[in-house]
Amino acid sequence: MQNANDMTVRLLIVDDSGENAETIVSTLRNSGIAVRPTRPQHSEELAHVLGTQPIDLVLVAAAQSIPLLQVTQQIAASGKDIPMILLAESINENEWVEAGANGIRAIALRHRPEHLLAVVRNEWTDLHARRGLRRIEAQMRETERRCDALISSSRDPIAYVHEGMHIRANEAYLEMFGYETFEDVEGISLLDMVAPQHVDGFKQLLKSMSKGDAPPPQYQVDARNQDGAVFPATMEFTQASYEGESCLQVVFRRRMEFDPELAREVEDLRQRDQVTGLLNRPTFMLHVENAVAQAGRSEGRFGLLLVEPDHYARLLPEIGLDSADALIGALARVLAQSVGDAAQVARFGEHSFAVLTEAPYAQTVALADQIRAAFAAQVFSIGERSATVTVSVGGVQVGEKIASIGQVLARATECTQAALELGNTTRVFDPAAVDRVEEERIQHWGARIRQALDGDGFQLHYQPVLNLQGEALELYEAYLRLEHNGELLSPTAFLGIAEEHGLLADINRWVVTHAIGMLAARRREGHVTHLMVKITPESFNDPQMIVTLRRELQAQGVPGEQLWLHAPEAKVFTHLRNAQQFLAAIAPLGCRIGLEQFGSGLDSFQLLAHFQPQFLKLDRDFTCDLASTREHSGKISEITARAQAANIRTIAEFVADANSMSLLFSAGVDYVQDDFVGPAGPVMDFDFS
Repeated sequence: MQNANDMTVRLLIVDDSGENAETIVSTLRNSGIAVRPTRPQHSEELAHVLGTQPIDLVLVAAAQSIPLLQVTQQIAASGKDIPMILLAESINENEWVEAGANGIRAIALRHRPEHLLAVVRNEWTDLHARRGLRRIEAQMRETERRCDALISSSRDPIAYVHEGMHIRANEAYLEMFGYETFEDVEGISLLDMVAPQHVDGFKQLLKSMSKGDAPPPQYQVDARNQDGAVFPATMEFTQASYEGESCLQVVFRRRMEFDPELAREVEDLRQRDQVTGLLNRPTFMLHVENAVAQAGRSEGRFGLLLVEPDHYARLLPEIGLDSADALIGALARVLAQSVGDAAQVARFGEHSFAVLTEAPYAQTVALADQIRAAFAAQVFSIGERSATVTVSVGGVQVGEKIASIGQVLARATECTQAALELGNTTRVFDPAAVDRVEEERIQHWGARIRQALDGDGFQLHYQPVLNLQGEALELYEAYLRLEHNGELLSPTAFLGIAEEHGLLADINRWVVTHAIGMLAARRREGHVTHLMVKITPESFNDPQMIVTLRRELQAQGVPGEQLWLHAPEAKVFTHLRNAQQFLAAIAPLGCRIGLEQFGSGLDSFQLLAHFQPQFLKLDRDFTCDLASTREHSGKISEITARAQAANIRTIAEFVADANSMSLLFSAGVDYVQDDFVGPAGPVMDFDFS
């Protein structure tokens, strides 16, 4: 599923069994898919959901509360593109045929979680592609409309030609050739605009372009207007489309007779970046487009490289903002010297460069390494300052498998970002070895995490948690950070890889050990501090975690009640037995246990019948931007009321303003936290008084 960790699937489940529905939600979440589920109880509620909420996918079982035919009819009547997946115990031929006839796109076997996941991923991917296509089509129509308006108002004479005949021309074009309206030129051959002595040569040019040959950047002819008068002109060609038809855009310009050498110099200046002397981005992109077109026709192999200096944001203040252009110019000279005549080089962004070479993959990689090594061996002198500047190089090998501008730039950018994570390295995507870059990145991060566990690569930052009900309690939440190349990374950058390498339990033990050490340090300074720490389900069945907690609390002299541990509601639900055992094991230590993302399930309070936490952290969807989404206030009030009745504290995250804090106070929430209250930092210095 594309970007499964970064998006939320809005899922509608039609099933008589709430337990079965919760199992489905847990299965999806455990696979890394964020889910926002809805389960209507009757047809009126289904109609309300379809009319008021955006829905991505529907999972429907044979239910008595809402018959299958009624579900399909209501979804069809909504006019929305919502894929429906039938939940079945087995594949039945008649059932499948009937379901397909009613608009069901796929059948998922309920008792085979891997099949359910595969079907959901496939349907989401198809839906994502359809939505993307609709957006592109809408953007294309808007772009065509704007382009048509620009062409109409342009002072350049522009025409569109299909199979040699005019199908569109702007006012400047009509004026140049002496026509009053487009009807006068519609259907006239482009050959009629060329003086007789140039007709034969121009015919050959049109024939070559009709066979797929790239047009020349410029073509000089003597043009002829309606009255037969001849004037020197330069024609420029671009492949285009008009109203869905493939055609040729032609721009005529009157040619002034002047020094050809001067003309070449002027044209060269137009194509160059003024600071570096390299090609500018628009000119370079024309070369890239031609390379991609040639690769798509199997007429060449090209490599595109993007070059970025490492830690530029830290480097620039050291050099001085007034010397930024001098620094960029110096970088450009080293790049141009390292590449030589082997490729085309351009300034691609504010501080990034691009290289296009006609070469196979091995030579593209060699060129990337050559560029990296050239910078690593160089000392840059800018005014009175000097510095070493390393670069990261990311790239892509252009071929038939990746022959579109969007794909090429996306892959090159991904590789550049992967290279920048490591620093002073190269990453080049090869369509023949799709997983090579990702595998190397994962292996590197696995080694980096192990190094952090063995040394001091991890850090804890602390965010204050403020009590709204007047209780004098000094409470912080600990956030894990990983130091890498002088930068601090949040867990989203590495926890997925840590899970693949089986390192989450080790990370959890590192976090609680250092959290207890911090609590002990605070006690020695005279502070009674409480600290919230997030753990993952890997700790539930990790005997070493209990040993670590008991040992560190005793050794540091810290009461267990000062350590608050919490885990996501969905993870506890799907690891319930282990979570219950873990809760029983830490109870004698006095540590508090809590649930985060509470309220994200279909029936979150059902979990509290089997697992009794001391605190709940409300799901961010309820609290984020609460002041402008007050419909969530009722849900928050319901949760806090039921929590207070069970002597459970409630905590709201992502509180953005004072108005939201007031609403949460009125709803009975006990604690709030966010940058508005106080940002997370390496020291505990919040004034709780």
